[in-house]
Amino acid sequence: MTDEQTLAYVQAAAVAAGLPLDAAQAARVAVHLQRTAGMAALLDAVPLHDADEPAEIYCPAPYGPAAH
Repeated sequence: MTDEQTLAYVQAAAVAAGLPLDAAQAARVAVHLQRTAGMAALLDAVPLHDADEPAEIYCPAPYGPAAH
């Protein structure tokens, strides 16, 4: 996204979420969003295969009095 598109997105999202942002605050949020998107793009560009990071198996801990 361009800087203008990012700022427009931030302003629209703030309105949708009911967050009052003045122009300076919206601009700062847009800068951070652009920076975050840039970092995410760098990570997304790293080629990974399924075996590179095996998913852990989720096993919830027992819950309630019977767990003790």
